[in-house]
Amino acid sequence: MIQFILAQATTGDDSAWMSQLLLFGGIILVFYFFMIRPQQKKQKDQKKFIAEIKKGDAVVTIGGLHGKVYQVEEDKIILEVDKGTKMIFEKSAVSLEQSKKLQEK
Repeated sequence: MIQFILAQATTGDDSAWMSQLLLFGGIILVFYFFMIRPQQKKQKDQKKFIAEIKKGDAVVTIGGLHGKVYQVEEDKIILEVDKGTKMIFEKSAVSLEQSKKLQEK
């Protein structure tokens, strides 16, 4: 009796497994194209933007501080926020999205 039950359990429908596998694969693809890929593109654009910052650019930090780039060093920038007022920031503190909005205005 037990062998009969085990035999029935192992002779399941192969198409059900295939459809489950296709469904799972589809979910993974949707997750990749709508979640992972856009985030990777955003990170790539942010790195490119930071690498291309030059003197005179108007930027906004992630903290919301507006200023013009006064000097660019290896991993730091000096922003002039007012006449004679300069502040030092890490390059990674500059926001691509906010800086684009500032340049559009």
